[in-house]
Amino acid sequence: MSSQRLQSQFARVYGHFGGKDSETTLQDMSAILECTRRNARMVLNKMAETGWITWQPAVGRGKLSRLIFHRSTSDLQQKRLRQWISEGKLDAAFDALNHDAGKLALLIQELLGSSTREGKQIIRLPYYRPFYCLNPAKPLRRSENHLIRQIFNGLTRVNDKTERVEPDLAHHWQKITERHWRFFIRPSVYFHDGKPLQVRDIIWSLESLRNHTYFSHIDRVNSPAINVIDVFLTIADHRFADSLALPMASIRSREASATKNADRFPVGTGAYKVAENTDRKLVLEAHDQYFGFRALTDTVEIWVLDNTAMCQLHPSASLHPGALDTRRGTFSNMTGKRMVLDEGSNFLLLNRRSGIAKDPRWAAFFQYRLSPAHMLPLLEASGAAEYRLTPAYGLRPGWAHTPAVLPEIDTPGPTTIYLGYQGSHPLYPIMGKVIKTILARDNINVEFIVLEHEQIQSGKDLKKIDIWLGGVSLGSKRSDALLQWVFCFGLFSAMMPEREYEATMREVDKSRSNDTEDSYYDESLARTLVDTRQLLPLFHIWLGVIDDSELQDFSSNTVGWFDFKSVWTKPSDNDLEV
Repeated sequence: MSSQRLQSQFARVYGHFGGKDSETTLQDMSAILECTRRNARMVLNKMAETGWITWQPAVGRGKLSRLIFHRSTSDLQQKRLRQWISEGKLDAAFDALNHDAGKLALLIQELLGSSTREGKQIIRLPYYRPFYCLNPAKPLRRSENHLIRQIFNGLTRVNDKTERVEPDLAHHWQKITERHWRFFIRPSVYFHDGKPLQVRDIIWSLESLRNHTYFSHIDRVNSPAINVIDVFLTIADHRFADSLALPMASIRSREASATKNADRFPVGTGAYKVAENTDRKLVLEAHDQYFGFRALTDTVEIWVLDNTAMCQLHPSASLHPGALDTRRGTFSNMTGKRMVLDEGSNFLLLNRRSGIAKDPRWAAFFQYRLSPAHMLPLLEASGAAEYRLTPAYGLRPGWAHTPAVLPEIDTPGPTTIYLGYQGSHPLYPIMGKVIKTILARDNINVEFIVLEHEQIQSGKDLKKIDIWLGGVSLGSKRSDALLQWVFCFGLFSAMMPEREYEATMREVDKSRSNDTEDSYYDESLARTLVDTRQLLPLFHIWLGVIDDSELQDFSSNTVGWFDFKSVWTKPSDNDLEV
């Protein structure tokens, strides 16, 4: 007899007696269960074996049997829900709870964290949105970029702790000339599908980068010998090996990238492979053929909950990296914990190419009226106080590119503007409503254009937008981090005046040809963007780090996640045999 069938029969008996211990007869039980006396006896004995009831059969004619309940239907439902959740059947549990995300979150809270099943170490993490695109060739958000580093490898990589570039798929490289770089590739590297990494995959991946502005100076790529790659550039670039550490420069399988589900189920060479990717859960499994040290954690499960459910979860950097992202309820339990400012900020990007801000009067007005000082009180009144937003005077903490006090500027006139932002983000709708409230005082109507990832990538709706509300997490303090972001982020090419964009690109090319560490620092570029009112910094975001002794060798990185492959769970003393 199946467990579900037995629970249904128990529910029928429990409902008939209202959960109260009762005296009855086997004949009555047969009628309640709609079966023969023999089968009724079997069902009652089975319920007794599971511990749900005690059945005391009557002895003697005219005596009544005794039925004692030890469980309720609610108990059994909770047990069934916990089993479904532990098995990853979140959809079934969600349906059984009548789509109550808050109740689901409370049950998940009991199962989150690290565990061991059949000798394998598992980490379960919550997050507030699914991961529809894990393709490094496409523009990605902060968390996707972190996952890309777990799934893929580049020729080089940046060490999270030292922030220095080090070998990855290429174990060595040399700059033969300022326009000719040579990379020596590790042998016997395998993709997640078991196929060996071929030189043609590397050549195809690098040549595909030419579609991005930042890598448009790649001229050609070839292989002069086994496990050797030569890259020829159209201009001098003394930092080309550093640039190849970007997630977008990850090496992909040409064959696997052509498949229908390549975005959701990418094939890389990294420490983890994608085993499952649904609207409710992303599962990463350790890649046993990984060329580096095999991951210590066997499975990472990221459970997708909505914002309501996420607010019910206690934030913890070690087990809940999503709590480090910006959302309501994140910091309610962060008092006294170690916190750092994210290397980036929220911002307004003005469309000075085809939007209303191409008129300098409007650009100056937006800088004044939508300053952090004007927005912060309304944001706190709108329920955003728990985000602990800090006014930004530059894109990075410590940069002071915006004056603390701006001269008052009158509105150029009543109009309607279009404010765009990316969907599936908990803070942007709140900020959008505040902007609408502020501008309404000047008889300016605000219409929202909410774009999803694919819509932003297509670029067809960008010309309609006057102001883009966004955010950047640079992920490191390297002097080239902002430079890379600006030219990998398509909105700048769509919203900067063409002459300014081309002039900035010339400065980029000039800095690449200069073999010094201080050429064209990020701050120079950031100051230019703010001085021209192309980009208006709004707020820095606090990232919380709660160390958890449950995980060993854990350390949060600068984007609020951690390196999955390096953490592990130490067995408790009770689990160790003496």
